[in-house]
Amino acid sequence: MAKDLRDYLTFIEQRGQLRRISALVDPHLEIAEIANRMLQQGGPALLFENVKGSPYPVAVNVMGTVERVCWGLGMENPIELEELGKKLAILYQPRPPKKLSQAIELGKVLFDVAKAKPGRDFLPSCQQVVLRDDAVDLTQLPLLQVYPGDANKVVTMGLMITKDCETKIPNIGVYRLQLQSKNTMTVQWLSVRGATRHLRKAAERGQKLEVAVAIGVHPLVILAAATPLPVDLSEWLFAGLYGGSGLPLAKCKTVDLEVPADSEFVLEGTITPGETGIDGPAGDHMGYYGGVNEKAPLIHFHCVTHRKDPIYLTTFSGRPPKEDAMMAIALNRIYTPILRQQVPEIVDFFLPMEALSYKAAVISIDKAYPGQARRAALAFWSALPQFSYTKFVIVVDKSINIRDPRQVVWAISSKVDPARDVFILPDNPFDSLDFATEKRGLGSKMGIDATTKVYPETDRPWADMLEPDPETAAMVDRRWAEYGLADLQLSEVDPNLFGYDIR
Repeated sequence: MAKDLRDYLTFIEQRGQLRRISALVDPHLEIAEIANRMLQQGGPALLFENVKGSPYPVAVNVMGTVERVCWGLGMENPIELEELGKKLAILYQPRPPKKLSQAIELGKVLFDVAKAKPGRDFLPSCQQVVLRDDAVDLTQLPLLQVYPGDANKVVTMGLMITKDCETKIPNIGVYRLQLQSKNTMTVQWLSVRGATRHLRKAAERGQKLEVAVAIGVHPLVILAAATPLPVDLSEWLFAGLYGGSGLPLAKCKTVDLEVPADSEFVLEGTITPGETGIDGPAGDHMGYYGGVNEKAPLIHFHCVTHRKDPIYLTTFSGRPPKEDAMMAIALNRIYTPILRQQVPEIVDFFLPMEALSYKAAVISIDKAYPGQARRAALAFWSALPQFSYTKFVIVVDKSINIRDPRQVVWAISSKVDPARDVFILPDNPFDSLDFATEKRGLGSKMGIDATTKVYPETDRPWADMLEPDPETAAMVDRRWAEYGLADLQLSEVDPNLFGYDIR
């Protein structure tokens, strides 16, 4: 399997999923407009080879389809991702095996963990060129300005690496960085993220927080950084599990951090606790301009390393569909086994792309007792850290196809009495980028029980659902060709109607 960004670009180009553009293009608005039009049509990744104001080419829309996300993980079908999720679920909350088969399964996973341990590269390609101090000029990078109201250009696909000053365990996250000067950027992150926890600990000790930003890595490393992990597990280990072998790491030149050795660019710097800059506005995943943050952490970069002839990998946020939505659809499959282990009664769950892939969740349960839907919704909100920002949870019976909006809307319409089945939890910690809330960082959540009701949830007998007669259905199956309908290409639901897979 491909090990770095270049190998992956070659791989998708051989499959007709990369288009090279040699015409001169402008990173100010133009690249994003071209890429967005291509993404909306499910088109290929783009490599802009001639970028105005920068000597470096730009790759974008690399994971702009679910298919390409799967390829990045060495898979062909989104359903295969659940097998990977089962492996991660065992590590996420390991339990003593009760059967021989469980012991064997655990042994296989632990063997995979041993293979996934990261290695060290002492001559990393990411340090073929080293720029320090006054030679650092971030304006030479082909940073995109995506929307006309953005305050400045941004880095959007960089892996930010920080380290806990007590445990020394690194955290890797994907955050938006906004250019402030030739060697400084502000960072936009949420208070629950690992890097913010590291900054708070550094502040308590009166220390600066060391930061490295790796740009241009293989998609599997980006997806590993986006996967919800327990606090004491490293994203580097999970990247190795994704890829089937340990990820080669390189020690940074000026900070005590490690980065993927095959990164295209690495930015090294520090954050001084309490030193801030004005960040925003900037177009965000909510589909609005993010507000101005006058106290955004300020990063001073004092070293930039890169490969010879590096490629700048980027993306952009906004109202779905965008590249991050395609990644989220794939990650949804990986989360499912982890969630089932946390909340056993959940049969399946789905995060609709149109709901920003985390604002609304549809979960199906095998209902066995009254009140179970409410319990499942409450358990969902606490199962994984990022689910605490899910605004709406809709619970349906296991017979409902949660990926078919028509079935979900039918269940809500036919099974819900709002006074009985809708409950609201006020004043929860919330996404500060959500402009629908009255108070910044504080909002409410809604649960909707769209399951079939049982006593004592209702005293009324529940009507039987309409179902075709089995004998008649079987007879029609046998005689389908006689009706002259066998040559029709029919599907239960047109997947193009909704833009994602429905099964």
